Amino acid sequence: MNRALLSVAGLFLTLSCLAQNDSTSHPADTTHPISRPSDDTIRVGNLIIVRSGGSSDDMPHLRWHRNHDYNPGNISTNWVIVDLGIANYDDKTNYASAGAQTFAPGSNANWFKLRHGTKSIDVNIWLFMQRLNLIRHVVNLKYGLGIELNNYRYLEDIRYKTNPTRVIMDTIHYSKNKLAADYLTVPFLLNFNFTPHRRQGYGFSVGASVGWKYSSRQKFISKATGKEKTFDDFDMESWKISYIAELQLGILKLYGSWATRSMFTNGLDQTPYTAGIRFGFW
Repeated sequence: MNRALLSVAGLFLTLSCLAQNDSTSHPADTTHPISRPSDDTIRVGNLIIVRSGGSSDDMPHLRWHRNHDYNPGNISTNWVIVDLGIANYDDKTNYASAGAQTFAPGSNANWFKLRHGTKSIDVNIWLFMQRLNLIRHVVNLKYGLGIELNNYRYLEDIRYKTNPTRVIMDTIHYSKNKLAADYLTVPFLLNFNFTPHRRQGYGFSVGASVGWKYSSRQKFISKATGKEKTFDDFDMESWKISYIAELQLGILKLYGSWATRSMFTNGLDQTPYTAGIRFGFW
């Protein structure tokens, strides 16, 4: 047993000595000289390990390497994009007309003024967006699927009645009074990417979107009645077709939309639009 252990120990000692010899250089062999590279480089993600052959201690050195460039595929996908912005509308209603007075008796433009800032907001959640290469990744077709959540916060104490739909000025003061419309939306855009080999590039997109309204409601909060919600279509259009645009300036991404027509089928002529900041890869 001792002889076997000594034999194994001797074998390991021999291998250890051989491993410490430099296998890339043999100065005694003049007939087959082997040149040693000056640097050996190993890349691990963004970390580069450089082993300098000319140094006395032959120790590896570390340095970071940041690579902005990448090669996009012909189809690239961005999952779960969030938009946050303002919601508003261009009110061109003729309040002196019979249609407007039937829909909202005694109304004027002040009835439908909105609270702005953080009150009338637009929140969009895009489940995915894809970019299809058309011309050298500079010109692309962009499309996706998501939901648009438009919230219009009123200044006045107006209330939508149903069956039939009409708007009245209520005698109750509401601390919160908003009309909400939610859409399942599909956007189509022509994308121009001026820096196709950068992850956070520069470019813009223009196109249109088609949205189907799956929910609409008015929400109230008052001391007299507490919280209330009324779910109805309120004679609103079931479909919303909008012109849309996007601007990408590196990490800053902006979006905007403008509907092609009023969001109401009759009575009011209010064309919605949105603008804000996008949180996503592109």
